[in-house]
Amino acid sequence: MKRFCKGYCSSSPPPQSQIFLLRDSGENGRRHISKPLLYAARLQAATNSGSFSCGLRLHAHIIKSGLDSDRFVGNSLLALYFMLCPDFSVTRHVFESLPVRDVISWTSMVSGYVRAGRPLESLRMFVKMSTFGGVEPNAFTLSSAVKASSDLGDVSLGRCFHGMAMTRGFETNHVISSALVYMYGRNSALEDARRVFDELPEPDAICWTSIISVLTWNDEFTEALSCFYSMMRRKELGIVPDGFTFGTIMTALGNLGRTRQGKEAHAKVITSGLCGNVVVESSTLDMYAKCGYMEDSRKVFDRMATKNAVSWCALLGGYCQGKNYRAVLNLFRVMDKGDDHYSFGTVLRACAGLAAIREGKELHCKYLRMGGWRDVVVESALVDLYAKCGLIDYAYHLFTKISIRNLITWNTMICGLAQNGRGGQAIEVFDEMVKGGTKPDCISFIGVLFACSHTGLVDEGRRYFRSMTEDYGIAAGIEHYNCMVDLLSRVGLLKEAEDLINNAKHRDDSSLWAALLGACATYSSPGVAERVAKKMIELEPQYHLSYVLLANVYKTVGRWNDALQVRKLMRERGVRKAPGKSWIEVNRRTCVQLNKNGVDEPSFEDSKDQFPGIVNSLEPANSEEMEHNLIPDLQQSS
Repeated sequence: MKRFCKGYCSSSPPPQSQIFLLRDSGENGRRHISKPLLYAARLQAATNSGSFSCGLRLHAHIIKSGLDSDRFVGNSLLALYFMLCPDFSVTRHVFESLPVRDVISWTSMVSGYVRAGRPLESLRMFVKMSTFGGVEPNAFTLSSAVKASSDLGDVSLGRCFHGMAMTRGFETNHVISSALVYMYGRNSALEDARRVFDELPEPDAICWTSIISVLTWNDEFTEALSCFYSMMRRKELGIVPDGFTFGTIMTALGNLGRTRQGKEAHAKVITSGLCGNVVVESSTLDMYAKCGYMEDSRKVFDRMATKNAVSWCALLGGYCQGKNYRAVLNLFRVMDKGDDHYSFGTVLRACAGLAAIREGKELHCKYLRMGGWRDVVVESALVDLYAKCGLIDYAYHLFTKISIRNLITWNTMICGLAQNGRGGQAIEVFDEMVKGGTKPDCISFIGVLFACSHTGLVDEGRRYFRSMTEDYGIAAGIEHYNCMVDLLSRVGLLKEAEDLINNAKHRDDSSLWAALLGACATYSSPGVAERVAKKMIELEPQYHLSYVLLANVYKTVGRWNDALQVRKLMRERGVRKAPGKSWIEVNRRTCVQLNKNGVDEPSFEDSKDQFPGIVNSLEPANSEEMEHNLIPDLQQSS
């Protein structure tokens, strides 16, 4: 009988008629039906087949037969409701009605609440089990409690369960250890996660996957890759990576930009027979996209038998990262997961990159029709879209209506206001963010320093620049120095700006000197202008404005021969002015003007017949005209 029930449960899902196979089998059959083992097998068969209606009929028969007091039958009944009942309160009622509740019943409830996304209820059930139920938790109960602590973000509570596991002799239990590694790693306690893993004498594949996952989660991609190689060397011990392991390692390789190793891992996925795994394939195409291999990424996507929202969004994100915004919009139109809010955020970023306000508004309307609200990713992307398209008042109005704001939302609004000439308002929003308890990051300070630069607030800019390092421990980057150099240069403090660059660790970055170079053309300071121009020529020999400025400086002070030498040097090096690029949107088509040797000009050519007057006025000048306009006639007196 036991062999029959075991085979009955482990086989493929049976038709409903077979679940009641012995119902009318006579006296001998009725004797077998009364056995708890057979009812438990029938319940498991109903669970595996997804037939909740059959399970309900079995439940009624169990109550009539008086078998609900059997622990084995009761636990099987509880498993049925956990898997198939849509109303968790009904499952809770079934649990409460069980005459006998053992550790398996309690563990089912504790773990069930975790899977249902109700970690607080899970912990309350755990306390009730220990306090009132008089049942000692096993390893699975404790692992569920640890998972609930992780979901709540309560590391202190997780440490309590860690201690409880150690006092019960579970310190080397793989189920609990993997849960502890996950809990510590996902809640900013990576060192504790490493310690738990290192203390395991022989970690299994799940423990290896857990440590690789949390290392990747904490951006320790190189260490995650090292752990993966260590895991692969233990293959002879039966430790084999599964789909989740490969999915995680593909994420690490993508963020590291390791294409060659990514291709090796892809080959290993194929030889391991994991090609049909949607998690692995989504991570693989994301890896290729982050490495800049969009053709390979698209090939992986096209070969996927099953595509989910993650797959579509990974491909959209790859095109968006590569600034192929038009491909993002085209792909979004044909994707079958258009109701996924995460894809909305990516497509809105593409609209912002194209300044395609019409498509952005259409997407905004679709988001509202779907009942979207309180999605901080989408709403932040909408603020960014309207700000980049010049509709700053609309962007700010939308920002004020967002009830849940994260750091990205604040940064988007600060930078949007600064870039649209609202420097004072940008500073107000920055101060409001700090007062509200949100800690600014490097992007926040780029926005506020840019705002100070374009409003001439020198003292405030200096104060924010010092506060960034002294109060928040953020090291000033090239962008921050660029903003400060621009701020000082705009008010004529060229010497202070030059000293700031010379004292910076990024002193050899050409963008800093270029920011100062532009100011030298406005303010009369020949000594500073000469030094800056020479430095720029040294760092960027092909940057034409350095030669122009230096020649003009020499012309201003009457050093005509030196000015002619600069012009001669420019010709010898083949320096040419980079032609400008203009693009407009007409009848929902983008018209782009590029030089004759440029690329991507079909839209421009197509528009010649429709708009000859506009296009002819945008035709680039020939090289002689460009050179003539580039270097002023040095033979003329100033």
